[in-house]
Amino acid sequence: MTQKLKLLVTGLNGVVGQVLYPALRERYEVSALSRSGVEGLPAARIFRADIANIDSLKPAMEQIDVVLHLAAGGGQSSKDGMETGWDGMLRDNIVGTYNILETAKQAGVKRVILASSGAVANGYELEEPYKSLVSEKDVALPNSWEMVGEYSEPKPISLYGVTKLFGEDLGRYYAATSDMSVINLRISYCLKEDVAGPGRGQANWSSHRDLQQLTTLCIDAPPELKFDIFWATSDNRKLFRDNSRAKEILGYRPQDGVR
Repeated sequence: MTQKLKLLVTGLNGVVGQVLYPALRERYEVSALSRSGVEGLPAARIFRADIANIDSLKPAMEQIDVVLHLAAGGGQSSKDGMETGWDGMLRDNIVGTYNILETAKQAGVKRVILASSGAVANGYELEEPYKSLVSEKDVALPNSWEMVGEYSEPKPISLYGVTKLFGEDLGRYYAATSDMSVINLRISYCLKEDVAGPGRGQANWSSHRDLQQLTTLCIDAPPELKFDIFWATSDNRKLFRDNSRAKEILGYRPQDGVR
């Protein structure tokens, strides 16, 4: 019997963590790192730790193959969302991300997948034609538009987006200077309810099963994939966050989309 890959997930209690968990537990030996603990896992695979405290992370990294880092300040599970104060985002998204990558490297982890965000490029939505594509009003749509790829100019318009962009570049640094692979997954519009809302959701939605598929493809990607960034989006009619790179490199095949 083939031994399952050992996966450590931070932020498993969050919205995205709960969306992904059903698919992850079927394929991998899942452990969780959390300040408050999680339910449904053996006690030996639950690590109570604070990502801002680097020493507290080390026991969780032992014998882990891949880390999926979802924990963050300013995300959906944060009390104040993207309005979370700078101190909280500095603590969780910058110091915490560094701590995860550094302890993973020291422990010999093969790959870290960082949950980035569409917020690194939300500034596009202030401009046409993207402004019309995310409008909740019934506006005329252009016949075509330029897609925003992973390596297009970033345009964060929130401190949350800035900190997520920092995490992407920190991951690039670790991929370039260590044996570890780092993949950034730009998670777009994905809520607890598996539906696309109005406005931005019509363009940027990622269904639960599409996000599950793409995440497992990132986890299972060959070791030769040393560093990359992928948009996590379904095949929506108004899509402008380009998921073609994930299709080409990972074999991603979205099953859903807003038509």
